[in-house]
Amino acid sequence: MKLGADLQAFCVRIGHEFKDTELLIRAVTHASISTDTRPDNQRLEFLGDRVLGLVMAQALFDADSGATEGQLAPRFNALVRKEACADVARQVDLGAVLKLGRSEMVSGGRRKEALLADAMEAVIAAVYLDAGLGAARGLIMRLWGKRIDAVEDDARDAKTALQEWAQARGQVPPVYTEVSREGPDHAPVFTIEAQLASGESERATAPAKRQAEQAAAKALLQRMENEK
Repeated sequence: MKLGADLQAFCVRIGHEFKDTELLIRAVTHASISTDTRPDNQRLEFLGDRVLGLVMAQALFDADSGATEGQLAPRFNALVRKEACADVARQVDLGAVLKLGRSEMVSGGRRKEALLADAMEAVIAAVYLDAGLGAARGLIMRLWGKRIDAVEDDARDAKTALQEWAQARGQVPPVYTEVSREGPDHAPVFTIEAQLASGESERATAPAKRQAEQAAAKALLQRMENEK
């Protein structure tokens, strides 16, 4: 099947020309618009998650021969978690080519973090099935390369790190409160406040609630560590 101009442009952005174009079409098809003759991307997402994990594990293993398992594990988690996959999806403007049902389009599906992350994993699987592990590895290294170089030794997600910081000091886990939600339903902007039981708090704004929570947690953790 011949790809439309939007999907052809997407192939250029990710650096892969599909021999089996049906794989790409399936990878960008959300369950909200799937039919018996148009399957969604959920099975591909399942496979892509495993391909990403394998490639990323080897990339980290090869990049630092002296790293312990305890150092590699948090780096790995930071690179394969949903937030990272969604960020890469935004980087290649995957949201623009997603095939969504009307309800998802109206509710801002092209910007939803979980939806973007799943679709990114489905695209990885599509490349893997289309051209093999080498091609999938090439895609992942192109899109994640700088992230691999920059990932920190202690790359736990900020909410987990803040909770562990609080618990180590005898405090209950921090509380996250939605301070405001602005913008239209299809493009909301959330402001979240993270607060410790001791009263300290920080706020952050992002297009996804989970992103804003992570950013607020990171800001609060940095503040508390700087005040040591």
